[in-house]
Amino acid sequence: MPGKKSFAEDLAALEEMRRRPPGESVGALRRALAHRNNYVAAQAANLIRDFRLADLVPDLLESFDRFFTNPIKNDPQCWAKHALAQALAALEYQEAEVFLRGMRHIQMEPVWKGQSDTAGRLRGACALGLVQCRQLSNHDLLQYLVDLFADSDKTVRLEAVRSIEQVGSPASALLLRMRAVVAGDEPEVLGACYAGVLNIEGKGAIPWVERFMAAGGDAATEAAFAIAATRCPQAFDSLHRCFLLDHDAVLSPVLLSAIALTRQPAAADFLLDLVDKESPHAAAAIDAILRSHPAEETMSRLRKIIAEHPQFAPALASHREDPS
Repeated sequence: MPGKKSFAEDLAALEEMRRRPPGESVGALRRALAHRNNYVAAQAANLIRDFRLADLVPDLLESFDRFFTNPIKNDPQCWAKHALAQALAALEYQEAEVFLRGMRHIQMEPVWKGQSDTAGRLRGACALGLVQCRQLSNHDLLQYLVDLFADSDKTVRLEAVRSIEQVGSPASALLLRMRAVVAGDEPEVLGACYAGVLNIEGKGAIPWVERFMAAGGDAATEAAFAIAATRCPQAFDSLHRCFLLDHDAVLSPVLLSAIALTRQPAAADFLLDLVDKESPHAAAAIDAILRSHPAEETMSRLRKIIAEHPQFAPALASHREDPS
């Protein structure tokens, strides 16, 4: 139709708004939120979030409600509802019912030979948004969030763990402990549980996380890196102890990488000593050091050791060729 902007022109106009003062775009963003195309509305919501335009919260809410009507047709892939929920959360919207509505939404869309739920990202975003609703008690908040542990979408379960961690109460830590002990989930979700408990309880929870390394496998890897992320002396002690007891050829290099990531002086000393003593793990120790973005002092010591043990020079050279 003459005079009607194309989809590409609408998106270009939104992108141009990023280069103008936010106040000049309020009217255009309000119109974009009312756009029938869900992707255009989603991009408008992203701009409102980035510009922190709290005056447009009523328009965000109106658009959010609109895209729940005939959602498969009007908001395929939940692009609009997801972006709108993120914008409301970023603007610290406080009415829990809006986020609870998104947390409960399932949108089955046709795919090859069946249907697929496209609302997982929306449920995860709404879980994170719910956490900042100050009207909810911790008890009520955790009661809503724990239901998402049973969600079929891994992304939602992961965001549920992160949301519970953000609550930060002793009850939150207990829920994450319970989820980890029950297991039966993706390693990434279990790893978030380990990290969440450590972030809430501190280094005192390291012995509890350490026990998950005994079974090996991906969960052990997640546990090792969760411990390493605390970057405390107790983390090195734990990982070092596990390394000395471990006889798993797959887990050993993981533990060395985690040891390096603790960034403890004792960790650097241990790894360098493996190289200097020509341990069977020397090459893995070199790789762990190099991938941990080491301090210049550590690198200087490593170069000196390799100069005395030139058989390890290729490991250093190959890392220069492959900075990943």
